[in-house]
Amino acid sequence: MSLDHDATTRRRPMKGLFGRFLAGRDGATAMEIAILSLPFFMIVFASLETFIAFSAEQLLAGATDTMARKIRTGEIRSTMSEEDFRKTFCAEISILMPCSAGELKKADKLFIQVQSFATYSDIPKTVPKTIAELNAANKFLPGGKRSINLIRAYYRWDIVTDVIRPYVSNFRGADGTRQNYLMIATAVVQNEDYP
Repeated sequence: MSLDHDATTRRRPMKGLFGRFLAGRDGATAMEIAILSLPFFMIVFASLETFIAFSAEQLLAGATDTMARKIRTGEIRSTMSEEDFRKTFCAEISILMPCSAGELKKADKLFIQVQSFATYSDIPKTVPKTIAELNAANKFLPGGKRSINLIRAYYRWDIVTDVIRPYVSNFRGADGTRQNYLMIATAVVQNEDYP
């Protein structure tokens, strides 16, 4: 009986290279780790990048609200230069989005639109989709007392993990490729009747 039992439980040898590969158990764990590690680490890095980008977007929104409050109360007025305003804004976001010396003079990643309007309905509802539109929106023209002001900050966030680039890129570069995630933070305020 033991002889028959051994014959029925024994596997038949598989033929061919592929069959021998599947039948062999030497180094199976190492192969499984090698095969699964690449997708695992891609998911981990994509998750980390998404978390950092979300934190940066919240930081940008907080800085925009802070600068809007300073404009509303008259702490920042039209007498301030655009470069000084950019320097103050950059100080607010420097934890995750440092501005270079060149960035203070000419916008490359951070574009700030400060503009006054006669009525709330005059405020533009569309956002830029190209570099040319971003450059056109980049202006510092705050209004005076009791004026309605739009404060909108745009930041071109570089996406590092290529796995998520096609899914989160919403901004096209000069060559037409999708390479950045355009973060946008907006605040609309009516200035106080400050002295």
